[in-house]
Amino acid sequence: MKILVTGGAGFIGSHVVDRLVLEGHSVSVIDNLSTGKIENVNREAKFHKIDIISPRIERVFKKERPELICHFAAQMDVRRSVADPIYDAQSNIIGMLNLMENGLRYGVRKVIFASTGGAVYGEGVPYPTSEECIPRPISPYGISKLTGEHYLIYYNVSYGLNYVVLRYANVYGPRQDPFGEAGVVAIFNQKILRDEQPVINGNGMQTRDYVYVDDVVDAVIASTYNDINDVFNVGTGVETSVNELFRHLIEITGKSHIKEVHGQAKKGEQLRSCLSYDKIRKALDWEPRVPLREGLTRTIEFFRGRL
Repeated sequence: MKILVTGGAGFIGSHVVDRLVLEGHSVSVIDNLSTGKIENVNREAKFHKIDIISPRIERVFKKERPELICHFAAQMDVRRSVADPIYDAQSNIIGMLNLMENGLRYGVRKVIFASTGGAVYGEGVPYPTSEECIPRPISPYGISKLTGEHYLIYYNVSYGLNYVVLRYANVYGPRQDPFGEAGVVAIFNQKILRDEQPVINGNGMQTRDYVYVDDVVDAVIASTYNDINDVFNVGTGVETSVNELFRHLIEITGKSHIKEVHGQAKKGEQLRSCLSYDKIRKALDWEPRVPLREGLTRTIEFFRGRL
């Protein structure tokens, strides 16, 4: 199959590209390299350095003629979306519409869309949160991702374009950016291994559902080989506080001299997030396979190798 992966030089996207190439697909990658890295791109994939909001993206569709789009390119920082909601909307809404319109024009049959679990559902929902909960996003990032989901329904009803929406929990693993504002596992990893002091935002009691990147790739692959049009959570159903995460990392690295330090809470940060995966387990036979301690150990070894 001819597959286009947007954000294919980034953290999750590059792992997806690796798996798709391994399974024998013809893969093209779009990435503007604002956060992605060219060294992440599989050598067997065709790379196009371009932003998804650029009108020049039509040239890529005309040349590659993809049948499937795996859409990972996004502005994905909740706090940046609060500080600059216009930029967030340009990337996550206008950029997606640019892909959809070109996809219709050049024969795309299906889209797998990377959405967000915690930011879409908002606060005050049952935990673990199921897809039956009405989304009430409280950040521009969550709003823009939910808008993307609604556009996919529109394109399906109006043009027959198939889709799968994957609402991710907090994805972590090798290649995650340790220098950004998002991605606490990578940020803490880098600092701890360098004997620097990580700072926990607020009281550290805010919880997240941490899912390992290989499990996320499995969910994408499961979504590729079916005709289902639906929305699925991709998480573990387990809440872990930032304080607990920090202690796991200290224990695994053996850096007991690094103590727990707290800073100011960040505006726009959710207090809790945890996703039920019952629906995707029943529909696509997917479930998380990598426990948190094992995933953290693999991630630490990756960052150790880079240092």
